[in-house]
Amino acid sequence: MAIILASASPRRQELFRFVSESFEVIPANVDETIPDSVSAEDTAQYLAEKKAFSLKRNVGDIVVGCDTVVVLGNAVLGKPVDSADATAMLHMLSGKVHKVITGVCIVSDKGKNAFAQVTKVEFYPLTDEEIDSYVATGDPMDKAGAYGIQSEGCVLVKGIKGDFFNVVGLPVARLKRALTDI
Repeated sequence: MAIILASASPRRQELFRFVSESFEVIPANVDETIPDSVSAEDTAQYLAEKKAFSLKRNVGDIVVGCDTVVVLGNAVLGKPVDSADATAMLHMLSGKVHKVITGVCIVSDKGKNAFAQVTKVEFYPLTDEEIDSYVATGDPMDKAGAYGIQSEGCVLVKGIKGDFFNVVGLPVARLKRALTDI
């Protein structure tokens, strides 16, 4: 039996070590286009399921697919495509509460266990200088919503309600329990 983490995220891989000592990393290569029928709230779980099922090939394997999105109103903020996109996202989040949703899908021979974990994050009102300075670090470029709460982006965050590790990209405690159920 192999446990496969379908993720290229170094942060997610680091957190997954709290869930399992032995696992293989195989990033899922799937089309991440979201059908119009999938709501912003359901986007992360939809993508997690797509990733997990794309790698379930061998009997006995357990595949864990994950995806994290930032949702502000009805808008899904993924990873910024460039500095201007990161700057625009941070302006949108400034002074507001948003949701960080991580979808998780575990696929095994017994079936599927999928869920989405939601954490609310509130940003301080940000000045143009704060945003420009943070974007210049390069930190926002590979993160949903253009910030990393576990790195330099922590100074943007006024508070959170929910699982901190979910904001980083993996709801560790909930995943650990879900794996024992599959």
